[in-house]
Amino acid sequence: MSNSQHPGVSLTPLLAFTPIVFLIALLACSVYLFGSDSSYGANQIALVLASCVAALVGRRIGISWRVAQEGIVEGITVGLGPVLILLSVGMLIGTWILCGTVPAMIYYGVQVLNPGIFYAASAAICAIVAISIGSSWTVAGTLGIGLMGIAGSFELSPAITAGAIISGAYFGDKLSPMSDTTNLAAAATGVDLFDHIRHMLWTTVPSFTIALLIFALIGSANATAPSEIEALKSSLLGEFNIGLHLLLPLVLMLGLVYKRFPAYPAIVVSALTGAVFALLFQPEAVARLAGDQGGLGAGFTQLKGIWVSLFAGYSSASGNEFLDALLSKGGMSSMLNTVWLIICALGLGGVLERTGILNYLLQLALKGVKSTGSLVTTTVMTCIGTNILAADQFIAVALPGRMYKDAYERHGLSRLNLSRTLEDSATLTSALIPWNTCGAYMSATLGVATFTYAPFAFFNLLCPVIAIIYGFTQFAQKPLESDRAAAPATA
Repeated sequence: MSNSQHPGVSLTPLLAFTPIVFLIALLACSVYLFGSDSSYGANQIALVLASCVAALVGRRIGISWRVAQEGIVEGITVGLGPVLILLSVGMLIGTWILCGTVPAMIYYGVQVLNPGIFYAASAAICAIVAISIGSSWTVAGTLGIGLMGIAGSFELSPAITAGAIISGAYFGDKLSPMSDTTNLAAAATGVDLFDHIRHMLWTTVPSFTIALLIFALIGSANATAPSEIEALKSSLLGEFNIGLHLLLPLVLMLGLVYKRFPAYPAIVVSALTGAVFALLFQPEAVARLAGDQGGLGAGFTQLKGIWVSLFAGYSSASGNEFLDALLSKGGMSSMLNTVWLIICALGLGGVLERTGILNYLLQLALKGVKSTGSLVTTTVMTCIGTNILAADQFIAVALPGRMYKDAYERHGLSRLNLSRTLEDSATLTSALIPWNTCGAYMSATLGVATFTYAPFAFFNLLCPVIAIIYGFTQFAQKPLESDRAAAPATA
């Protein structure tokens, strides 16, 4: 927004960086005081207080509280779609455990997947499915849940497993023409969608290949299948009626997304399908979840059990401590802390954008650009910074995409280089930031803190680095003339 209300007062570096420094200091204190529990309230307070400081900076340059508050509301509005998806995933997890879909995935998965190649296999499976359906969130919320359970069965690291799931899901998401961020990056820079996808192969294929090799090496170093596997399978059979037909809700979910059915209703439909399957195939488990209510008829007992799974999730009481910890999760209520975090983060992003602080910082970043390498590096760092401050990958793709188009053309570079770099940085690092919508979603869905799995999301970490290396070495940088040529030029 313009600061024309007070022409004599404008943003300065000191004013623009004040809320940023304040936020960093509070987040550092939060992590120091609360450790891995900082995202359960402490980080939210830091984000809210930083929003207030940003509003005070806005007041200093002539922007009223009313206008700043409108920015907060608009910022939160951007995240309502992801919030609805997050809440519906909580419902999905609850009913899919209750109906036996997740237990069946675990039961058959421990028989099919070799623990020696589990991490690499998880990344590859998630990549293939994500390319097919174009959604990293859906892959994490469906296959990811089952793979986390299988990893637990093998006593493998949940952090590395989450890193493998996210690496594969984001690789497939980036290269799918059905992905929201892939279409957004092409649209924001004005390039052809399929040219954009082809140009991304230069960075994504090497990055994912290296990530797969690392996962394979880690897997072979820790390939020990626990003796408790048979006991786990027995416990699963004792608590659920296991069968391949219980995988149908998963097939339905993937089919709906593949057919471009909107994500929120697709997940709700799949959750309710799980509820129907629970009534048909797991009536004893539904009754156990409802509790002994004596006065309730059988029909109301079943209804209550389904209802509990939707809002509170499933509670396992098999007597197997590991299985009980593995399956006692889900429900809409399990996502409320993450929703709280997202709302606070997006509120900060909204006020930073409305006061002009975010735009000012982006413009400031461009001043030091003198070469292709520095331009690509600046783009990467800008996207990461926007992911941190605006807490939303769509803003981190769209805003730098609009702003940096001219800069790439001034350096004689095709905008395909910009669209690729946006994805290499904005899309991929969004899952590594705890209060970003993507990081919060992945953490809540997979049950692993963002900072815990982030060091193992090798693909997401490698891609921005390779993009920067390409920039400084001038490798795979498409020239501007190729955009205008009649025939396509080599990358």
